[in-house]
Amino acid sequence: MAMAHWCWAAQAPPMRTKEAWKVPFRRRTERKVRMMCKEASGEDRQTLEAAMDDILLRKSNDVRIEKIRSSVEDKQVLESWEKLMRWARIKESKEQEEEKELMENVTKVCVFGGGSFGTAMGTLLARKKSQLKVVLLLRDENTCTNINHSHRNSKYLPDYDLPDNVHATTDPTAALQDADFVIHAIPVQSSTTFLAAIKDIIPEDLPILAVSKGLEVGTGKMMSEVIPDALGRDQPVVFLSGPSFAVEMMQKRPTTVVAASKDPQLARTAQLLFACPYLRVNTSSDVIGVEVAGALKNVLAIAAGVVEGLDLGNNALAALTAQGCSEIRWLSRKMGAKSATLQGAAGVGDIMLTCFVNLSRNRTVGVRLGKGESIEEILASSTQVAEGVATAGVVVHLASRYKVALPVLTAVARIIAGQLSPREAVYGIMNLPQIEER
Repeated sequence: MAMAHWCWAAQAPPMRTKEAWKVPFRRRTERKVRMMCKEASGEDRQTLEAAMDDILLRKSNDVRIEKIRSSVEDKQVLESWEKLMRWARIKESKEQEEEKELMENVTKVCVFGGGSFGTAMGTLLARKKSQLKVVLLLRDENTCTNINHSHRNSKYLPDYDLPDNVHATTDPTAALQDADFVIHAIPVQSSTTFLAAIKDIIPEDLPILAVSKGLEVGTGKMMSEVIPDALGRDQPVVFLSGPSFAVEMMQKRPTTVVAASKDPQLARTAQLLFACPYLRVNTSSDVIGVEVAGALKNVLAIAAGVVEGLDLGNNALAALTAQGCSEIRWLSRKMGAKSATLQGAAGVGDIMLTCFVNLSRNRTVGVRLGKGESIEEILASSTQVAEGVATAGVVVHLASRYKVALPVLTAVARIIAGQLSPREAVYGIMNLPQIEER
């Protein structure tokens, strides 16, 4: 009996409000009175017509009341939007003055590295100010020649023309001469060697805008530790991270990043420097949160790719990503990150982009692992660096140091090390003891 009652309840229509029940009742009454009017005569007809007039009056009142209600709601929406726009205009007016002053004084920007993202960030600045000199410091003479003559980075962004004020060189002294800012886009694992080799020609007050994401193998250092250690001194640095594919930035598609620095004014300067109609730059003082989220999301993206490569479905992908987000939160909080950072563009925003979109290099590595390729085969055929491959092993050491259990991120490290097959890793995690959500 209870089961029968439950089944009926499961299939029953949702309860209507008192007002909702009136609508179909009035419609039926209106149709019935109209038919009776046609058939009646004399006093009966007059009575029915009076009833019909009453029905139409009630209907008119209902329509009028609904219009008033809709009008009030529309007015509230409009007022809320206009309030937001007024605030934006006030802020924009002040920001435009600051930005204009900054851009007038900036004459040259140097970019360390000629990868896709460094090129995209340099291109953004070159587009923003046509008189600005943007110089990419590269190792490869052929890539330099290609950029300087054809104005294309044929290795990483072959489909996009670079502005005429973007140039390339292999000479560090020439690249850094008179530079107002440096964009550091060298992969994390190469950053210490690169910076140590040129530290004597980098002015001590030259702001470095770091866009590299990852943790250094062997030390577990973040870029906020790598840069001062490699230079042997403190340097003004801002760390930029967020959901931002280079290709979409070259296409001028709306993008948001976060500029994090212990110096609020320097973060603000980076915000004004890069902000444009297709790039929003939020500021943050949480350097640890921005860096750790930016590094660990690459490892999680490999795990997401493995699920795709094994064709385990969307349920599995969502569950694994949610578990990975929790693991990143657990470790980041232990390291001193703020919850707000992990819930923002540099945290969840970057995780979603990297885990769910085919343009992600780290996700692609995971897909290929899931389909049975070895990590050696994948890396040998890749033209760009997937930082998550190197970062995965470092995460295990951090987990041990901070005494945090990270099943998904640890599984990725074991897959890359050849200690576990992708399928074994997935089902090993699925068969862990059931726990309380935290």
